[in-house]
Amino acid sequence: MLQQSRLIVGISGASGAIYGVRLLTFLRKCNIESHLVVSRAGWVTLQQELGIDKNILYEQADVVYSPQDIGAVIASGSFFNMGMLIAPCSIRTMSEINTGITSTLMSRVADVILKEKRKLVLMIRETPLHLGHLRTMTTLTEMGAVIMPPVPAFYTHPKSINDMVDYTISRALNIFGIFTKLSSSWLGMKNKKHYF
Repeated sequence: MLQQSRLIVGISGASGAIYGVRLLTFLRKCNIESHLVVSRAGWVTLQQELGIDKNILYEQADVVYSPQDIGAVIASGSFFNMGMLIAPCSIRTMSEINTGITSTLMSRVADVILKEKRKLVLMIRETPLHLGHLRTMTTLTEMGAVIMPPVPAFYTHPKSINDMVDYTISRALNIFGIFTKLSSSWLGMKNKKHYF
């Protein structure tokens, strides 16, 4: 399998489990091989927010790993891939990655992604943010990670929560060079004369 056709997906315990689920759907439609890790807290959130069964979610991913399987193939720099997208990313997961304390497979893989200079996108789902959060995000950005809070866009005139989620996932995939037709893109202002 070529590096360009694999993406590692993390779903941690922050609110916004729908982002990770929709991401798996997008990857399948784009013929990108998905390698999934869900934290223990991530499963709690998936149940609370979506009531999703493990088997149903596992069917959406090509390969699934236990969050405690530190010896998994994706924990090695020799496992070629496009990078990793954690959606959503909890403050705890972000902090583990920042400090290099890789106590779970998710933080271990993120650490490997950074050392191998691959793309790591963290969809941080927390608000408001205190100074410690902001400093951690700055440090991770300096290390090569991309901090991407799931901020909805309203110029696309979303008609549902899925529309807003799909827009964000589409933008995140753009960072990896994956361009989809599953969400609207900015096409410039209409009737510009009315704005100036």
